[in-house]
Amino acid sequence: MKTNVGGIDKGLRIVAGLALIVWALAGGPVWAWVGLVPLATGLFGLCPLYSLIGISSCPLKRE
Repeated sequence: MKTNVGGIDKGLRIVAGLALIVWALAGGPVWAWVGLVPLATGLFGLCPLYSLIGISSCPLKRE
């Protein structure tokens, strides 16, 4: 599959995901485990929602 998450978007997803997971581990609400989703999409560079709606935050490659 082709990556569709890049640059700043990827970094923000990883930071937000980690923050939510740390919050959940520190006794936060159960829903904070949703941080696994942005963490995974940031690490793998693939967002299924982006694929569905046909967008990408990856820079265009010029050949």
